[in-house]
Amino acid sequence: MKPTRPAEPGPMRLAHLLWAPHRLGFFLAAVNLLAVSGWWAWFNALRWTGHPGMALPPGWLHAQLMVGAFMPLYFTGFLFTAGPRWLNVTAPTAPDLVRGSVALCVGWWVAAIGAYWHPAWTSAGLLLSLLGWLDLLVRFIGLLRQSRQEDTLHARLIAVSGCAGAVLLAVSAVALQQGAWPLWHATLLGLLWFWIAPVFVVALHRMIPFFTAAAMPALNAWRPNWLLWTLLTGLWAQGVLHVGDALGVLPRAALPAFVRPALALPWGLLVIALGVRWGLVQSLRIRLLAMLHLGFVWLGVAFLLELHADPLLAVHALGIGALGSLLMAMVTRVSCGHGGRTLVADDFVWTVFLSLQGVAMARLAAQAWPEASWWLTPAAAWGWLAVLGVWCLRLIRWYLRPRRDGRPG
Repeated sequence: MKPTRPAEPGPMRLAHLLWAPHRLGFFLAAVNLLAVSGWWAWFNALRWTGHPGMALPPGWLHAQLMVGAFMPLYFTGFLFTAGPRWLNVTAPTAPDLVRGSVALCVGWWVAAIGAYWHPAWTSAGLLLSLLGWLDLLVRFIGLLRQSRQEDTLHARLIAVSGCAGAVLLAVSAVALQQGAWPLWHATLLGLLWFWIAPVFVVALHRMIPFFTAAAMPALNAWRPNWLLWTLLTGLWAQGVLHVGDALGVLPRAALPAFVRPALALPWGLLVIALGVRWGLVQSLRIRLLAMLHLGFVWLGVAFLLELHADPLLAVHALGIGALGSLLMAMVTRVSCGHGGRTLVADDFVWTVFLSLQGVAMARLAAQAWPEASWWLTPAAAWGWLAVLGVWCLRLIRWYLRPRRDGRPG
């Protein structure tokens, strides 16, 4: 007889979000992810029937929302859950994080809705989000200052990336207010390459070897610091090229022929080789671990796609393939582990994850095959909404309920 699924413990209540930092951060992030993804799918559906006019280029607004509207909120849930353990300090409570988290969340709603009226509204929304992020960032830096751990490199690098994100949000808000469109465009790319992607890479350098060695003791947790600096250098170099191209000071088409291959090929091959060294093949037997490894491989693919003349191929490989996959893997892991659930990717999660790979391929195909982009781009947008939507809705239920094992948190 097929075993019955255990009933979810207790009713769903908003008050449960204040039981642990990951509940609050991940819940607000999921709400923003659903809203942003729904808007973009709706926008693509209306491309044939007409869309209400906007005060900002929709594609650029989409880029900024996908980079900033939910990723930093997921960072909040992760950093104030794992960060105190890394640093061996007392973790803040979820109520301590409400002010910054809500400001960070609501600011993006103001920015998105305001884009239908005037850039000043979007600028104001960005400033509100910036204030929220600064509140959270200062609190995280405070944990760093309290720590007496010898090795705080990962936490320090994440804090530096967070500072870069704060500066870029401020510049983005000013650029919108002044109508400096190339500068605004450059900040969107800067947020991806200097803030969001580096935080993921720093976390992966710490997590993948550790989790793999824990699951498969035959593999040692090899993660020298020079490797982390090498990976970050590759990201920062690509960020300089993308931002320079947006500003017109380093036009992609005018770069010497050797530059893109020199900054793409070595790092792409390094990431893929590193994935194999860290146990990519062996990890395929453990779904939750495989999700991390496959997301990391997408990072290598993104580097290799920098060889192509179209920069958006690499951007979407990074954003959807790498960061989307890694987000799903990391958030699922934390949500299971801190929700009193078994650390596994069940059939639902695995199906959703594999579907996300199809969405990434569809979006890359739309970019590489312009003649078919009229249907591939909307298909990818709706696919992203469907895949991430069902995943978010499932986890939202978890955050609103007590832990399954009855423990606090």
